[in-house]
Amino acid sequence: MASLPAENPELIERLRDPATVAAAFADVIDIYTEPLYWQIRRMVQSHDDTNDLLQNTFMKAWQSIENFRGDARLSTWLYKIAINEAITFLARERRRANISIDDQESALVATIAADEYVDGNDLAVKLRQAVAQLPEKQRLVFNMKYYDDMKYEDMSSILGTSVGALKASYHLAVKKIENIFKISD
Repeated sequence: MASLPAENPELIERLRDPATVAAAFADVIDIYTEPLYWQIRRMVQSHDDTNDLLQNTFMKAWQSIENFRGDARLSTWLYKIAINEAITFLARERRRANISIDDQESALVATIAADEYVDGNDLAVKLRQAVAQLPEKQRLVFNMKYYDDMKYEDMSSILGTSVGALKASYHLAVKKIENIFKISD
């Protein structure tokens, strides 16, 4: 899976210049499509929903690019938009289907089992299903740390949560996943 791309100061300058912003944003799309896709995908599980949310993420970023001042890293800003899009989508889907968070976790597990785009062995699928059973925040933190190898400080900027709380969430997530694997053996 893709990890966070390194910050590119030259790209940030091009984004701030009205003469080069469109071409620079095309570069942003090229650079960030894969890592954002996988971040969203691990949250919503569906390939088609992920593509829609990724498009929404880039549209929102484009619509507010003039508000990006560079106070935060570009990757942090984009991840925040993507994660908010995914969380909003999951909440909307829960309301639409009139289901609880627990039922939605079960639905995510079923989506993984039926996913025609899954490329991996049984262990990888079992891990995805175990992660889908975690509470939303733990699932998010686990995905960011395990798959993206994201630093807790970066997660803190994106999620607005303390580093200590994120470490605790990750630890709890790992323990829950271990227990799920023990039960399924």
